[in-house]
Amino acid sequence: MRAFFDSRQRRHAPARELHNGGFTDYAETPARAQSILAAIGGAEAPEDRGLGPILAVHDAGYVEFLQTLAERWAAAGRPGDAIGYVWPVVGRRPLRLDRIDALIGRYSFDASTPITADTWTSAYWSAQSALAATHAVLDGDRAAFTLCRPPGHHAGADYYGGYCHLNAAAVAAQAARNAGKAKVAILDIDYHHGNGTQDIFWARGDVFYASLHADPATDYPFYWGHADEVGEGDGRGATLNLPLPQGATLDAFRRAQGRALEAIAAFGAKLLIVSFGADTYIGDPISAFRIETPDYAIFARDIAAAGLPTVIVMEGGYAVDALGANVASFLSGF
Repeated sequence: MRAFFDSRQRRHAPARELHNGGFTDYAETPARAQSILAAIGGAEAPEDRGLGPILAVHDAGYVEFLQTLAERWAAAGRPGDAIGYVWPVVGRRPLRLDRIDALIGRYSFDASTPITADTWTSAYWSAQSALAATHAVLDGDRAAFTLCRPPGHHAGADYYGGYCHLNAAAVAAQAARNAGKAKVAILDIDYHHGNGTQDIFWARGDVFYASLHADPATDYPFYWGHADEVGEGDGRGATLNLPLPQGATLDAFRRAQGRALEAIAAFGAKLLIVSFGADTYIGDPISAFRIETPDYAIFARDIAAAGLPTVIVMEGGYAVDALGANVASFLSGF
């Protein structure tokens, strides 16, 4: 299986994040990528397909904000990484605000996703890696893997959070649609719900979004991912959320994933994007499922049995020492 990654994706390296009421070391470190690359034997560098495929998913004002935030933060005399501290209450009227703190609040939803001088570069090449894997599959490969670091599924069309800035899975799905795939499905199997991906395709009937994840009644991102969220308008019925309790093991995970794959088959998808998070691992420091390393090969085989051309997009996974083995297990099973 071909794999894609650009070395510039390592540059994004915030010093700290706000977690559970205090500052702590940033969990989504460049070491994650190194662990995966060492386990899978490296990856190809993607070509640069430009901003067009990103702007097909993300708001142009938001993209310009990401490109310039670090410079504007420094110009305001702020040291260190850019972190927000104020967000608008839901339902407040939109305002044109130029102060950098207000803009961060406008375009983000948490304080755990700092932006550095290198964030845009790393996020841009993460999206390009996803596009490379997508085009490999569109050109005839059965499957391809993209090491998206930083990850993407929490990023919406015009907001970032959850360590995510550009939504690589959504960019990949839209690229497949633009290439002529009539129906595309996204299967999100990260520990956390992919709120950004859901929001991007919420009112669309051409991209099916299925997610199994920790119950948002107890886990981040809390405000998305409940079972009654099914889409609206043309997208009504094209969103399927299957929340699981903390402590879920392989059997529960496979049952939920089986339901998702049945729904994807009924939808008639012609290409599958898998948002794969290894933070479902029993030893993950910020998650609470009980998936073991050999289990990843088992549910990868279940996905492969669907027989769809598949792009595997890396999302979370923060037990760095075990991350490479977990990813290699999943890819070998697939």
